[in-house]
Amino acid sequence: MFELIKESDLDTVRHFYRALAGTEFCAWTDIYPGEPELQSDFSRDSLFCIRDDDPEVESIACWSEELQPSAEISRLGVAEKYQNRGIARELLAGAMEELRRRGCKSAHMLVAKDNVKALRSYEKLVFEKVGEYVLQGHDYWCFEKKL
Repeated sequence: MFELIKESDLDTVRHFYRALAGTEFCAWTDIYPGEPELQSDFSRDSLFCIRDDDPEVESIACWSEELQPSAEISRLGVAEKYQNRGIARELLAGAMEELRRRGCKSAHMLVAKDNVKALRSYEKLVFEKVGEYVLQGHDYWCFEKKL
């Protein structure tokens, strides 16, 4: 079931972030995402779909003005032992449905250029590649999808 993260789940989320840092195709590090990102996502009730109104990401010029309001989906991950089962696509579908209910016309995300698994998932969900960006010293593609 798709639901919000509770405060009692935050230690699990912290552990999850660290467990994926440095794994193949993952741009996360030992410091990113960290406590500021976790607290920011949680305080806005956006951790379940990982909606993040990051001013730097929101200001990237590639996002369509016609598809506003929009929301970013970020820091999506699946534990290694559950990967390759379509779970990421299910999470994205759930996040996009929730964003639709919230009145968003589109969803957008940054995807590390070397994250082959994620790129395959977003391709299957028909996200459009609309630009590129460098964040935290890593190269990303900008993807957007009309909801």
